[in-house]
Amino acid sequence: MEQRVLGRTGLKVSVLGYGAGAVGGLMVRGTPAEQERSVGTALDAGITYVDTAPSYGNGESERNLGRVLKALGASPVLGTKVRLPAEARGDIAGAITASLEASLARLGRESVDLFQLHDPIGGAEGLSLAQVLEEAVPAMQRLQAAGKCRFLGITALGEVAALQALFAKGVIDTAQVPFNALNPSWLGLLPACLPGQDFEALGVAAAAQGVGLIGIRILAAGALSGEAARHPTAMPEVAPIASAADYATDLANARRLAPLVAEGAAASLAELAIRFAISAPLIGTALIGTASQEQLEVALAAAAKGPLPAAVLERVAALMA
Repeated sequence: MEQRVLGRTGLKVSVLGYGAGAVGGLMVRGTPAEQERSVGTALDAGITYVDTAPSYGNGESERNLGRVLKALGASPVLGTKVRLPAEARGDIAGAITASLEASLARLGRESVDLFQLHDPIGGAEGLSLAQVLEEAVPAMQRLQAAGKCRFLGITALGEVAALQALFAKGVIDTAQVPFNALNPSWLGLLPACLPGQDFEALGVAAAAQGVGLIGIRILAAGALSGEAARHPTAMPEVAPIASAADYATDLANARRLAPLVAEGAAASLAELAIRFAISAPLIGTALIGTASQEQLEVALAAAAKGPLPAAVLERVAALMA
């Protein structure tokens, strides 16, 4: 599998990353045997980056991932996160430290490669830029200095101006950005994801600062499969991020791309979406979350075919216009 450099971290990561999240849910609700087979298959196929978080299944993803990696004797590039509940915002530094220590215990590791702030930045519900710069980042840097993590990242949701100001400070190494074929954009293939928010400019600005970009929601929580039915292991209902107002609209929009499958550009909408996500040269790794071994194998086969040709990308843009 193609390996790319994740921004200024210098980490070499697979173009397709293994997402151990709750939406697909395999690492939260699958059986131990299914989980071990899935991770083993991913690593054997060349996936070198694995993503988790304590909020995925209230720690279950991290516990299961720690068990599986130990059983496999594997040590991929590993990222986890911290999300601060409202009651923790009186002691942001303490909550961040406690969260990472608990994550490391569940994972059975002394450190992780990437530690990411999962909260939006700016806006009524997010952390303010001042809270991030004055409390969160210094706490994360202390953990970094203590050898608990190698690099620091964020999930790039919130107010674009606040995010751009944070990137300009040079204290963040990576950013997770929502990126999928429902919002195709040409300059650098980064989407203007939310009404009134220029995520394309945000992504380009981040990359210009050396921030490594991690694509998330590349299947729009499953809508880009084109199928309304959800796998029993997956979350039954998922709120969209950076796409339409509801899942039904995302699904309807995804089906607008069906002519490309009929024309032979891809074997399925899922393949089309995965290859679209890895077509963006600024994306270091694009995370795929799965509910089953079959879904993982579809994703691996899609990644093996490589990015979409320019002519197909043009058709995606035309169909979604």
